[in-house]
Amino acid sequence: MSSTIWSVDEHLEDILAAVSPLEPIELQLPDAQGCVLVEDITVQIALPPFDNSSMDGYAVRTSDVAGASEEFPAVLTVIGDVAAGSGGTLRVNPGEAARIMTGAPLPPGAEAVVPVEWTDGGTGGGPAATMRAASDAPEGASGEVRVHRPVEARAHVRARGSDVQAGDLALEAGTVLGPSQIGLLAAIGRATAKVRPRPRVVVLSTGSELVQPGEQLAAGQIYDSNSFALTAAARDAGAIAYRVGAVTDDAETLRATIEDQLIRADMIVTTGGVSVGAYDVVKEALSSVGGEDGTGGGVDFRKLAMQPGKPQGFGSIGPEHTPLLALPGNPVSSYVSFELFVRPAIRALMGLEDVHRPRTRALLVADKPLTSPSGKRQFLRGTYDKEAGTVTPVGGAGSHLVAALAHADALIVVPEETTEAEPGTEVDVVLLG
Repeated sequence: MSSTIWSVDEHLEDILAAVSPLEPIELQLPDAQGCVLVEDITVQIALPPFDNSSMDGYAVRTSDVAGASEEFPAVLTVIGDVAAGSGGTLRVNPGEAARIMTGAPLPPGAEAVVPVEWTDGGTGGGPAATMRAASDAPEGASGEVRVHRPVEARAHVRARGSDVQAGDLALEAGTVLGPSQIGLLAAIGRATAKVRPRPRVVVLSTGSELVQPGEQLAAGQIYDSNSFALTAAARDAGAIAYRVGAVTDDAETLRATIEDQLIRADMIVTTGGVSVGAYDVVKEALSSVGGEDGTGGGVDFRKLAMQPGKPQGFGSIGPEHTPLLALPGNPVSSYVSFELFVRPAIRALMGLEDVHRPRTRALLVADKPLTSPSGKRQFLRGTYDKEAGTVTPVGGAGSHLVAALAHADALIVVPEETTEAEPGTEVDVVLLG
């Protein structure tokens, strides 16, 4: 490890330069959610694929109902039912009508649909309130219907191709597939999509003092919160995340655990054991890890000009040169480091254009000036008020204050050259929500 102090931006640039988007694969639609499309998708069939009714009612010829009123209804012969999904052999000739359900194809001969509320529903009485089921209709689906109002051609008909036409571009490469995009792909008959898969991220915490939540704490022990927080953060970023419970402070055990995890990892994130103490096991375990052929990078441990999160490690390990990011063990340091370095790397693996959290400027609301060490970029937890355009610090500057982190939805950025940020001044804010 060199004595050089690196800037936040230099460290992030190194990480992003070493991370390439994952190779595209063909996935079933449910598995493609959240993934980035790598091909333009063109529509093979028009949507809707046929003229269909937008109402429950009667398919008619317009000339048959011209001038119809409640006093002088048009009386038409009902020739049968057209249900949604039916292929249909009915043809509507002059003087005829077909009962039609919403979404059912408009039968040949018919030019428009009269809503059931504009008819007597085939009962011979006054205006109908609803379309009764065929089994419930007194005349089955035949008999007569009285139509009380005229309709124009194409009234209550959804035209073939009115949503998309065959040959249209449905979705562009680079689109992230959310629920509505998945719905469109299914609607145009696509069962799969070619996408960059969601990265598989293994999160591993180190430290003999760590105990899993739910177990009893002995003297000198604390609960392992980092592996839970970072696994959740990796999922939130779009990854498939695997959590490995705390590994004790033993370099051999840790190295073996990491090597075991490589089989299912596109990236490994460790937390703890990276500073300059005698027990910094991650550094010891990874200092000699290369590929099978002795190459494969290894991991570089650095000091960054930031607070919290000064000690950081980054490199690649194993035969596939799997990226590994080693974060500090303090819960807040590890979370801030994740947001700044791991999240952008996950999103780069996904092939997303914009890998960064949104940023904004906001007015600082505080009781006293915020102090920050000279030469370090400080990240403080805060709550952002969009309406007021303000940000308020939460908790102190300590890197162990997990409670404050749980109430923060933003990071307040105090630049390297600023040692005091006065209340009422504008500050940079990273939005975490």
